[in-house]
Amino acid sequence: MKRYGNLYEQIYDMKNLELAHQNAKKGKGWYKEVKMVDENPEYYLGLLQQMLINKTYHTSEYQTFIKKDSGKEREIFKLPYFPDRICQWAILQIIEPILLKNFTDDTYSAIPGRGIHLCLQRLNHAMQTDVPNCQYCLKIDAKKYYPSINHDILKQKYRRLFKDDDLLWLLDEIIDSTPGDTGIPIGNYISQYSGNFYLSEFDHWMKEVKHVKYYFRYMDDIVIFGRTKEELHQLLKEIEEYFRVKLKLKIKENWQVFPTYVRGVDFVGYRSFMNFKLLRKSTCKEFKRKMNRLNKKRLKGQELNYSEWCSINSYKGWLLHCDSYRLQEKYVRPLEAWSDCYYQTHIKKKGGKKS
Repeated sequence: MKRYGNLYEQIYDMKNLELAHQNAKKGKGWYKEVKMVDENPEYYLGLLQQMLINKTYHTSEYQTFIKKDSGKEREIFKLPYFPDRICQWAILQIIEPILLKNFTDDTYSAIPGRGIHLCLQRLNHAMQTDVPNCQYCLKIDAKKYYPSINHDILKQKYRRLFKDDDLLWLLDEIIDSTPGDTGIPIGNYISQYSGNFYLSEFDHWMKEVKHVKYYFRYMDDIVIFGRTKEELHQLLKEIEEYFRVKLKLKIKENWQVFPTYVRGVDFVGYRSFMNFKLLRKSTCKEFKRKMNRLNKKRLKGQELNYSEWCSINSYKGWLLHCDSYRLQEKYVRPLEAWSDCYYQTHIKKKGGKKS
């Protein structure tokens, strides 16, 4: 693995910090902290620059809250916009291209251009074009993945990639910003990349040592296709050992080996079968609940708000990628005129900005 150096000065270069501020504030222009920096960017970005040059930067105290996501409760960590979010953007603008080179083509999530729908497309292509090698599916994920990432192992992985001591000091500072020896904070921008990077060597092991042809990883959710259930059960044993010894992780107990084309593959929000795709059951239930609530509001003659308008369009995006004609006709079509009226009145007239 090639090691990279001379990166730290690029991070605190003023042009990089200015770009980091522009990227970090997207969609957050009304935040009080963003407005504060916008009023005097030279002062605040200069202050951050001096913190990095003098190594006086320390990750701020986190605000934490619990977020329910698909029935799961997750502890989310939030940092102040200044200096922390700008700092993390500044780091990733420099190291992201290097991290991307380290990822396999079958790694998705938090990677530009490699999100849910490309993953879904490639998984469906495998199922439709190579039936003999996709007869069975192994589906696994790591138990409490983010809270279980080992700080020392993550640091060593970064050291095998970077030889810039100053950059490593800064990465260590962020990694150790949560107490204990394990856990990186969900909500940190840099945690998304660290979470992907932590499993990168495992990806290469799967492809180059185990020669697994069909392997798809979306963060810690993994789908593997095989010819027989016996070969997948044997592979699972080897994966469990790799996780335990090299990553200090555990496979969640709800792992499955099942016939691919009988049950369908529930992955990245969809259920994929041979010739059709459906929205995941839990997502579909939530979609119906929200659309029914909005339709009642419409029938009462009440006005749509920006968050609800975004929700309608977000679900329309999800439905585009699966067989959803009936869902669209029953739940989306009655809301379209109402939604379009909100767009014409509150967004288009404001030049694309919400009112």
